[in-house]
Amino acid sequence: MANVDFLQWIATLCLFYSVSVSGDGCSLIIKPARAVVGFGEPVSVSCEATRPVRVLGWESAISASHTQRGPSVQWKVDSLIDWIEEPICYGVFFTAPRQCEEKLNLVLYKRPDSVTIKVANHTGPMLAGKEYHLLCEVQNIAPVQYLNLRWYRGRSEVYNRSFTDLTSPSPVQISSILVITPSGDDDGAQYSCVAELELGPEGPQPSPTVTSDPLKASIYYPPMFQNPNVEIIEIEEGGETALNCTAAGKPTPIYSWQPEMEDGHQAVLASSSLIPGTYTCTASNVMGKNSKQFIIKSKSKGRQ
Repeated sequence: MANVDFLQWIATLCLFYSVSVSGDGCSLIIKPARAVVGFGEPVSVSCEATRPVRVLGWESAISASHTQRGPSVQWKVDSLIDWIEEPICYGVFFTAPRQCEEKLNLVLYKRPDSVTIKVANHTGPMLAGKEYHLLCEVQNIAPVQYLNLRWYRGRSEVYNRSFTDLTSPSPVQISSILVITPSGDDDGAQYSCVAELELGPEGPQPSPTVTSDPLKASIYYPPMFQNPNVEIIEIEEGGETALNCTAAGKPTPIYSWQPEMEDGHQAVLASSSLIPGTYTCTASNVMGKNSKQFIIKSKSKGRQ
């Protein structure tokens, strides 16, 4: 008698796999309908029949088939590490449709091993006005289609990229390039990239993120004056004045004055020996040079 029951059960399963339906016509409910699981974490999902069922079970690549005659059956894994796992709940019913199945919407995710940023094909300081490619590399992240990669300059987001066109379920290496043409204002700026897995409301909140160490930009740029305009200075006879030619630049600028004078390599000239006339200061470094003029005019002592 037991052998007859077993043969009938086998025949029922064979019939199920030969004729089955899924979707709206299936009387199976999976809870939760979408499972988001971190790599190596446990998972437990139940499957319930909404009408009398003859056989209810799960088919899974990593665990033994589990069937029973009750109204619900559970699929459980202590540590999920299979990237191609697609569990299916199936039911064999007393009334039509007699067979149906529902696939679990399962997302197995993994945070990246590392997120790094560098200047591609370049070492040392960058030169103002020249184009550079900043390269962000993300190692072993999954699933890539949920990845959003954000670029930051300081705290400001300057670029982001998604990878919804890719469909690999297992960990992959991903890279992104940010093209910049730096100026002197970018010297010292910090660039970073953030890998964020946007897994939806069923996933962990907030979304899993990994941020690169910042890349501090070192930019060589020509001398620049805060006030490049000609300065006109009036001094009384015998009075002392200062001509400030300090310029920002990298490498640090060197200075020369025309007409030539003692201490002519200083950025600031302060002397009572300066006579009325035009003085030109030139600040220069390997990136270029820039000049600024000062005009000294005499002012009589009795003039207001």
